[in-house]
Amino acid sequence: MASARGEHDATDGADFGFRRVGEHEKPGLVRDLFDRVAGRYDLMNDLMSGGIHRLWKREMVAWLAPRPGMAVLDVAGGTGDIARRVLAAMEGQGRVIVCDASEQMVDAGRERTWNAGIVGGIDWLVGDAEALPLPARSVDACTIAFGIRNLTRIERALAEARRVLRPGGRFLCLEFSSRPPAGIERLYNAYSFAVIPLLGAAVTGQRDAYAYLVESIRRFPPPELLASMMGDAGFGGVRVRPLSAGIATLHSGWRI
Repeated sequence: MASARGEHDATDGADFGFRRVGEHEKPGLVRDLFDRVAGRYDLMNDLMSGGIHRLWKREMVAWLAPRPGMAVLDVAGGTGDIARRVLAAMEGQGRVIVCDASEQMVDAGRERTWNAGIVGGIDWLVGDAEALPLPARSVDACTIAFGIRNLTRIERALAEARRVLRPGGRFLCLEFSSRPPAGIERLYNAYSFAVIPLLGAAVTGQRDAYAYLVESIRRFPPPELLASMMGDAGFGGVRVRPLSAGIATLHSGWRI
């Protein structure tokens, strides 16, 4: 794997956007970033994507096809938008667990969920995706949307997702692609590196946070490499589905 991942596997630190930091530093930096933007995180997602992220998340939940009675873990799902969709797909008859490293994101998600009139069916945990606070073989499915690229050791998070899944359980990952769509590279780059940070500054007062989020997309492994990493972690039947001309990508795999 080291030869496949290349610069992503450097041993002298971890990527934090386009700069290198110590591996022990990155989790705190990421947590602080999301603590600062938690209050307007969902609004920024709508503004940045023109609402398209909602279609991508709907596609992920539809592909998961959760059934009543399932236990589903949503990692890095702080504001609860995936959890609420999954619970609705199970007709309110199941259990969804949200686990996020940012306490502020979890607080925001819990409040939004209660404000939506949902008072049961979702559990909220503050925890590390690389050391999930759940027993082995305790959930039927595990999802992560736009969170895996913020982790220090992706391979460790994949191993943890597999650990908590029951045999035959499914893992689904939704993430931006590191490659701009063919034919619109210049426009995509201009929007990503110029417009999004300015939008982040105007809406949240956190320009640097959104500059990092754009940089983190470009530093993320390409879809075929993430698929290979899932296979290395013990997932079978790995499939990759590009969305919106490859702006985002869904990865699916099964615990074997």
